[in-house]
Amino acid sequence: MQGLRVVAGLLLLIFCTECKAETLQDFAKEFWAWRAREQPFSADDIPRIDRPADMKIDWSPAAIERDRLELAGFEVRFARLADASAPVARLVDYRLMGSALARVHWELDIDKRWQRDPSFYVDQTLGAIYLPLLPPPPFEVERQSVLVARMRSFPETVKAAKANLTDMRQPFVDLATGDLDRIGERLGTVVTEVKPKLDAEHRRALEAALPGAVKALEEYRAWLLVQKGLKQETAIGRENYLYFLRQVALVPYTPEEMVLMSRQELDRTMAFSAYEAARNGELAPLPVFKSVDEQMQREERDEVAIRAYMESHHILTVPKWMMHYRNFEVPAYVKPLQGMGPADDLTSPTRLTQNGTSYISAPKPGPQGFFATSLDPRPIILHEGVPGHYFQESLDFANADAIRRHYYDSGPNEGIGFYSEEMMMVAGLFDQEPRTRQLIYNFMKLRSLRVGVDVKLALGEFTPAQAMDYLSKTVPMSMGTARGEVALFASAPGQAITYQIGKLQIMKLLADARLKQGSAFLLLTFHDFVWANGNVPLSLQRWELLGDASEVPALKLQ
Repeated sequence: MQGLRVVAGLLLLIFCTECKAETLQDFAKEFWAWRAREQPFSADDIPRIDRPADMKIDWSPAAIERDRLELAGFEVRFARLADASAPVARLVDYRLMGSALARVHWELDIDKRWQRDPSFYVDQTLGAIYLPLLPPPPFEVERQSVLVARMRSFPETVKAAKANLTDMRQPFVDLATGDLDRIGERLGTVVTEVKPKLDAEHRRALEAALPGAVKALEEYRAWLLVQKGLKQETAIGRENYLYFLRQVALVPYTPEEMVLMSRQELDRTMAFSAYEAARNGELAPLPVFKSVDEQMQREERDEVAIRAYMESHHILTVPKWMMHYRNFEVPAYVKPLQGMGPADDLTSPTRLTQNGTSYISAPKPGPQGFFATSLDPRPIILHEGVPGHYFQESLDFANADAIRRHYYDSGPNEGIGFYSEEMMMVAGLFDQEPRTRQLIYNFMKLRSLRVGVDVKLALGEFTPAQAMDYLSKTVPMSMGTARGEVALFASAPGQAITYQIGKLQIMKLLADARLKQGSAFLLLTFHDFVWANGNVPLSLQRWELLGDASEVPALKLQ
């Protein structure tokens, strides 16, 4: 297979008339245009990208082989662009593109969800229509057409799934059939509720596509339920996991080192949480918001206040053009598909003039869910909104270096989101709300525990069922929340480590920058650099900021 890839790449290179003169920026532009059509949909919100309006969802065996051949061509061209004498910033960009190529190889030839995991095709069907539902109205004509086209694509995608799934694993089958439970009713509700937002032509087209889409998914679920003798093993294995860490995520640590690091953070968190509980004594618990409107109004005020706090305390620069992160009540047409990923829209490179959106459900009295947004929206604002994902991604979408506008791995993104929570707490944001500090420590506990779950799932030391049980009892959290966590982690090895490991890398980078720069060190300058390069793995940020390439794993071309 490897020899065929090289030969195919060379043949493609022969027929490429512009390759000799191309620059890395030219190469990246063409690669990312290709990736916008080829990249699979996923349940994670960070990798979401703009897609061409005429994109065809095609996971047929022939399409997978075509993608392999095209990847081989990109790899040969990429190798020709190597220049060890280039400035560090250009070397960082080159290594970034190596990570991007490695991720495609990971998807097609190593992780191979398309062959092992039936829920992959749930993402390519339901997940594909979930995304255009998320931006707030109005529904432009192009978005309406995308909804219709993607609904029409379900039968062909299901046909491809049945042809490709030659190595299915039972736990993934269980997750997929759960995702497809009552799918006719749920998808019917989506169409009924979204129709008033569409023009007459697209209403009729969406209604016409619905029966075929439902039939395909119901038959897919029934087909999965009768599969027998499937393997239980979901682990990707140590060698493959290390490939992901070194070539995709550009993380220098071993799995065992990451587990130890996270265990130390868990111990610290448990100790600090105990101090906080003793400090707070008999303070009254945080009240639950009385209505979704009250919660939305509070979130809007808090988001503005957080931005002002960062600027007044010289923590992070807020550009004048930066829009806002807003909560809205979850629309009725989104509710049936909420399991397909976070119910948010963090805009995109083409929509920087639009606010980011996160949908919330009406608060209910009584015990709150783990993330407890009905008590205080600020912890989630910090991670998902400002200065977290929405803020960081908006900065990166506007990066002058087009290569750095794209997603490579969640390590820096989730690291920044998680780092933001404790950073703002220690900076004094919650000095007047001690019970909110306890929420932050709950978040910290979960993120440290996720590392061990990710590693053990990847190495085969946990089954998905064991991981769910562990999280539900140890965090603790509801079994439903634990199921959602594990479904993502089992199907995306290396994702759950990103919060804790990314945060620790940022803190190490800060400490080393402060030691090296001495009195010239400024926290504001440091944070502005990290956020502006928030799509760049932290080992590469270290190389550019400190001239230290020791943590950058060696590039391994296929």
